[in-house]
Amino acid sequence: MIAVKIICVGKLKEKFYSQAVDELTKRLSRYCKLEIAEITDEKAPEQLSDTQREQLKAREGKRILERLTDGEYLIATAIDGQSLSSEQLAQRIDALMTEGKSRLAFAIGGSLGLSDEVLKRADFKLSFSKLTFTHQLFRIMLLEQLYRAFKINLNEPYHK
Repeated sequence: MIAVKIICVGKLKEKFYSQAVDELTKRLSRYCKLEIAEITDEKAPEQLSDTQREQLKAREGKRILERLTDGEYLIATAIDGQSLSSEQLAQRIDALMTEGKSRLAFAIGGSLGLSDEVLKRADFKLSFSKLTFTHQLFRIMLLEQLYRAFKINLNEPYHK
């Protein structure tokens, strides 16, 4: 069974987000061994210099990289990444499994995004949209798309 790790900056604060994650985690348990690794987010004041912004992202990025293990295929979620349809994401996951990559890791950055170090380590950069989403909402979106991808790959029906 494929192992999927989602490394995300920050915790879920609202109950409805936690409920959605719990439901999708339960659904995904049929298809993969899922781990969600939350790392502490850096407090970011409104007014940051570019240097402070990069230092903050670097501290979060270091914690993300520390959660990776050897052999994990890292997919960084980034606005400037490649956009895929649900079917294309399913095909990519299927191809990775065929290539023997049975441990996938997804990185979700904090409010300022992912550090250069995480982006350089990434094996693939994935974009869901040019829009910006909260890391809490994006976690749910990623889980839902993973669930959809597994359903597509097994030719199981999924509401469209």
